[in-house]
Amino acid sequence: MEAPCWQWRSRHGEDKGESSVTGLLLRVEQMLEYLSPAERRIAEYILKNSGSIVGQPVAALAEHSGSNKATVIRFCKAVGCNGYRDFTFQLAAELAISKSEYDSEYTDINIGDSADTILKNVCLNSVKAIEESCSLLKSREIEKAVELLIDAPRIDFYGIGASWIVAQDAQYKFMRINKNCTAYADPHLQMTSASNLSEKDAAVAISWSGETRDVIDAARQAKENGATVIAITKCGKNHLSEFADVVFSLVSPETSIRCSAMSSRIAQMTMIDILFSCMVSMDYQRVRPCLERTRPIGPSKRLDQDF
Repeated sequence: MEAPCWQWRSRHGEDKGESSVTGLLLRVEQMLEYLSPAERRIAEYILKNSGSIVGQPVAALAEHSGSNKATVIRFCKAVGCNGYRDFTFQLAAELAISKSEYDSEYTDINIGDSADTILKNVCLNSVKAIEESCSLLKSREIEKAVELLIDAPRIDFYGIGASWIVAQDAQYKFMRINKNCTAYADPHLQMTSASNLSEKDAAVAISWSGETRDVIDAARQAKENGATVIAITKCGKNHLSEFADVVFSLVSPETSIRCSAMSSRIAQMTMIDILFSCMVSMDYQRVRPCLERTRPIGPSKRLDQDF
């Protein structure tokens, strides 16, 4: 079974996950469709009655949700906790955080909305996608991924459509610090490149759905070659995550007007920015000269000094 979206799996399959203090209810909501019917009843009860769960014995939650104690324990582990006690501790910590930080909701964009309404809603959705994705991310996972990327002599970025735009952005950033990397959009080039990766190399596979076949095939090939595979995708079970050593699972609203990726693209690009910034921080002495050489507009290039 695929590791949950908040866990890190080593190359040898060992679970390196750690529980989150924030984002627990969000994880429960995102995992609803992947739970068993009995576990889903527990999840739905918790989402409707989160304020009354803390302090309840496991038997009470089992009775109120129409399940049993064993199913409650299984549910707690399914959402990334060590057990019921750990679940209630995390829930209590999350509820203690000021609700004002999370009181805004995703807002749909409808035909006929005014420019002012769309302006506010698009910005709100992008901000919420970043905030809620951040609540699911773990610094430990990020550090692991960054260490692997720093050590990799070669990095491939795979993406199709809007995800390729994210891959291109990653290539541009990583090239600035002199990493040997390429962003591939063509499926044949993805497979050709993945076939030539070695155990020391890394591949970053980007797919919001996690079900883009071409990206999955490239990730599978890279994995078979022993390369490290990092997936950037949405939270929840998907096939891309099955071939990844590190999975960064993000969240974004689904609006009725979604002719192109909007807040999902913002969330993915933010993930790239996080990885890049951590790489610069952790390997600063090496990358500083590279950043200085590749600064887009140096003092000698500014127009105000030519006139």
